[in-house]
Amino acid sequence: MTQSDASPLIDLDADPFDFFALWMTDAEASEPNDPNAMTLATVTADGRPDARIILLKGVDRSGFTFYTNLESRKAAELTATPFAALLFHWKTLRRQIRIEGSISPVSTEEADAYFASRRRMSQIGAIASDQSRPLSDRSIFEERIHAVEEKYQGQPVPRPANWSGFRLTPDRFEFWQDRPFRLHDRAIWVASDAGWSVTRLYP
Repeated sequence: MTQSDASPLIDLDADPFDFFALWMTDAEASEPNDPNAMTLATVTADGRPDARIILLKGVDRSGFTFYTNLESRKAAELTATPFAALLFHWKTLRRQIRIEGSISPVSTEEADAYFASRRRMSQIGAIASDQSRPLSDRSIFEERIHAVEEKYQGQPVPRPANWSGFRLTPDRFEFWQDRPFRLHDRAIWVASDAGWSVTRLYP
């Protein structure tokens, strides 16, 4: 196998945020649906892992941002144990990125700005839904949606107090690139007081 037979090796000189942005740009051009979809892994009060797929809604040097109902299961877990992991997997590119770090709430201003940018029915759904809690009949939810629509007809939908966001500030990145014969390329960036240390891993 020669280098031309596979994707280029991961650039160990790259900044992890810049490298993430590069791979996300590639994913936006190749993935048919939701290139910003990611698995969010949290831990329950009794130490059990818990994971679900959500959407990344912002990224900058301070971290990776997503939004949720603050009374949901994931919000309760993130509040109790403010550490989490993210996983991006892009099947068309045969790439994945794992990110670990600490969790903090976004500011009120950030939450307001993002909520205002959502489609109106998504805003209405955020108010109508008791996320993660039992629903005895789907018609109850649909009636609540209709009631919220009527309440705010002709006016902006305000962000509910129990809806906001979290930011994961990374202290570890792992980039993974598929290569033929399962001779994959992996590299980790780990944060320290001196900056990022980089190590290539066996596949």
